[in-house]
Amino acid sequence: MAWKTLDDMELAGRTVLVRVDINVPVEDGRVTDATRIERIVPTVRDILARGGRPVLMAHFDRPKGRRVPSMSLAVTLPALRAALGVPVSLAEDCIGAPAKQAVAAMGPGEAVLLENTRFHPGEEANDPAFAAALSALGEVYVNDAFSAAHRAHASTEAIARLLPACAGRLMAAELAALEAALGAPARPVAAVVGGAKVSTKLDLLGNLVARVEHLVIGGAMANTFLLAGGREVGRSLVEREMLGTAQEIRARAAAAGCTLHLPVDLVVAAALAPGAEARTVAADACPAEAMILDVGPATVAALAAVIDGCRTLIWNGPLGAFETAPFDAGTTAVARHVAAASRGGRLMSVAGGGDTVAALHHAGVADDFGYVSTAGGAFLEWMEGKVLPGVAALDGQGR
Repeated sequence: MAWKTLDDMELAGRTVLVRVDINVPVEDGRVTDATRIERIVPTVRDILARGGRPVLMAHFDRPKGRRVPSMSLAVTLPALRAALGVPVSLAEDCIGAPAKQAVAAMGPGEAVLLENTRFHPGEEANDPAFAAALSALGEVYVNDAFSAAHRAHASTEAIARLLPACAGRLMAAELAALEAALGAPARPVAAVVGGAKVSTKLDLLGNLVARVEHLVIGGAMANTFLLAGGREVGRSLVEREMLGTAQEIRARAAAAGCTLHLPVDLVVAAALAPGAEARTVAADACPAEAMILDVGPATVAALAAVIDGCRTLIWNGPLGAFETAPFDAGTTAVARHVAAASRGGRLMSVAGGGDTVAALHHAGVADDFGYVSTAGGAFLEWMEGKVLPGVAALDGQGR
């Protein structure tokens, strides 16, 4: 990668346009989870410390090119000010006179947040004229929004070609972690892929079988693989139309020297409900009336042995219905084993995806993994081997 970081840029006295992702959850007019806001703090504070004037660009929700008052970024201001510890004003628009006036009025040690970029259709259209209007507000462009880097939007792609551009601290950390996990990893490498559907992760599985030594299939995805292998899955969630694809993935893994790991025992119940009566059965003994909702202790032990033999692990997707006890046991146990290996320096672990992050927090180990990405789609597309427009725009620039 040839992208630059903040360390490569002259910031003193310059207005710095910073693309951030603060598309945070909100209830009753208040931010309920400020994690994404907290993660941009190092970049903004670094710019301020070096005499730069940070102007933040962001989207919020999906207004589809229209000004929707309920989707204003104003709702993020209290959390943003609290996290940054500096005055932050909101420009009434992200381009034009309101934006220029807000930037001109900035005092030393202050920041400006531009109104929702998606209020303009030019944002999602990656319109050059809209990008030029954004770029007119600053002298340096910093992309600190890896979680939006898979979108070729004006504030993530086109603008990076108009100004001296670099990656912010969060973006650089995300890229470094992913490069360590898939680009040039310490081997052997294991990947844990869970979730509901094989069909949504075909590209991911196809890319991983050629790049890792061990591929662990969990969640309802595993049901499809089990059924494709001739094992009954009762009333479990399954994609019958994907049975042939599951067999193809198994064959591709074997050809690539990648060991595919499926559950060897299962936790089943009559229904997915809190406190439901559950029992553990062998992987080939799911009752016709039951649903597979978690992996069993023998599977946890087998995966722990795999993890102990690896140097790098990537995780995307839970192993079971972790949101509902007692079906969180398998995911929690494996996550804690990965965390212990990571703390001990024996394993480089990278995890990402909304359900994955929630599962790690549920297990109490999110802070113990080597890196936990706040990105969803961007993390998945990187794992799929796809080029991310927002990253590519920073790469190899000759400015």
